[in-house]
Amino acid sequence: MKPAMETAAEETTEQSQERKGCFECCIKCLGGVPYASLVATILCFSGVALFCGCGHVALTGTVSILEQHFSSNASDHALLTEVIQLMQYVIYGIASFFFLYGIILLAEGFYTTSAVKEMHSEFKTTACGRCISGMFVFLTYILGVAWLGVFGFSAVPVFMFYNIWSSCEVLKGLPVNYTTTAEQICVDIRQYGIIPWNALPGKACGTALGNICSTNEFYMSYHLFIVACAGAGATVIALIHFLMILASNWAYLKDASKMQAYQDIKAKEEQELQDIQSRSKEQLNSYT
Repeated sequence: MKPAMETAAEETTEQSQERKGCFECCIKCLGGVPYASLVATILCFSGVALFCGCGHVALTGTVSILEQHFSSNASDHALLTEVIQLMQYVIYGIASFFFLYGIILLAEGFYTTSAVKEMHSEFKTTACGRCISGMFVFLTYILGVAWLGVFGFSAVPVFMFYNIWSSCEVLKGLPVNYTTTAEQICVDIRQYGIIPWNALPGKACGTALGNICSTNEFYMSYHLFIVACAGAGATVIALIHFLMILASNWAYLKDASKMQAYQDIKAKEEQELQDIQSRSKEQLNSYT
């Protein structure tokens, strides 16, 4: 009975040690995750997805509204149609590029986190790694400035659709307010410069404006442009977040490299001191 009890106790001890080892391994793995980079990556992916997906569909709806209500001649809006198609192709490129770039920045975050946490061990930061981190700082800064422009540009269609929506609301309030007639309320799309001034009809008044307001296509495009603008803003925030992370990591790597150089010099001096001491003892032993 006693050997059986001892065997059971040993098995229980081994199982508890295995569980403890797995728990420590999990904690170590979780400690190496760059949570700041992970949050920035998720925010960047979400913002780019909203901007690209909603922007693509909203641009298609804008062309349809323009052709049906503001420009009956295809030649008047041919240039705008080509520009919108080009922008849609650019959206495909933006989505692909930022999917790859976000993964690269997340991987760089894992690398830098490992370098900082293990800078006192055998892990060595190299000059190439620090140069790559500095390059990512510069590239992320350029992309952040570019996305600020994209964010401002994406607010333009929101402003245009907001003006149309405001005119629609005024038109709906006419039965209560009789100071103006329905035909006096107009939206002239030519004043925004997206179609030439000789385009016909170019504007919508009264009943025509009411028909635009009653379509699901108009409200869908309006709300999609708002979401696309919000997505561009989220991408700007994500890139600023990335920029702070990369600058901080680059500074940590720079300090780690200096610490490594100091430790190497210190180890070399200690080795030289030990060599001198050993030679001195050998000489004393030879004299005696």
